[in-house]
Amino acid sequence: MTVSARLIEHRDEMTPSERQLLNTLLDDYPIVGLGSITELASAAGVSTTTVARMLQKTGYDGFPQFQSALRAELKQMISDPIAKRNVWKTDLPEEHILNRYSRQGIENQQRTLGDVDPEDFDSLCSLLSDPNRTIFIAGGRITGTVAHYLYLHLQMIRPQVRLVASGGSWPHDLLDLQPGDVLLAYDVRRYENGTLQMAQMCHEKGADVLLFTDQWRSPIHRLAKHTFASRIDVPSAWDSCLPLLMLTECTIAAVQEILWETVKARTDALEAAFDQTKLFRKFT
Repeated sequence: MTVSARLIEHRDEMTPSERQLLNTLLDDYPIVGLGSITELASAAGVSTTTVARMLQKTGYDGFPQFQSALRAELKQMISDPIAKRNVWKTDLPEEHILNRYSRQGIENQQRTLGDVDPEDFDSLCSLLSDPNRTIFIAGGRITGTVAHYLYLHLQMIRPQVRLVASGGSWPHDLLDLQPGDVLLAYDVRRYENGTLQMAQMCHEKGADVLLFTDQWRSPIHRLAKHTFASRIDVPSAWDSCLPLLMLTECTIAAVQEILWETVKARTDALEAAFDQTKLFRKFT
């Protein structure tokens, strides 16, 4: 469990001042927690006693242990592929990679879905189903593949869906963005500056930002209306997109059902275009 998840798990037990401290930690996570206890208390507008009490309530022996956990987590967040492989290599069991990798991948998906709040997911799907909103979808260097997958399906399901280009041309794609539109962004460690800038621009223009990220959470979560965190760590130099893809497919299935009448009409038109272009082989 990440430090943030551990703190959030105890939110209901906290006093108002402790919740205020928690919000400060989450707003600039994990950086704000890496200074002194006095600096953290000052940033949150609470006493150092409140900091100590909240940490004790959430299972930490004291501020040094809390900071040690934050530093270890930050190291994971910024790990490059070589560093990630070095960590896994020391703990790998003596079994075939098919077994050890797939077992972790399946566990990641189960834990990811177990962490999803159904009400938040329903709200996400409601936003994506609103015909009065244009949907902008963006991904990173690797997650752009999953973003494109969502784009292709949502484009079949409803009108007004845009895939935001990566690289330097993405400001062009946001020229038509209006207040109330939606940006769904994929951003996992090591978190891309361009995706953060894109989310900031959309937020400033009044768009609702939705985030699919990892268990450490992209900085975009501070702007997001809803954040969905996936477990991406696997015995490999690269992270896994399986949980992100599972969340994406659940989203596609839900939005399809909400907009089924629209889907039927668009699918009929699309199939007619496929027949005209002879894209698919016919066996009759």
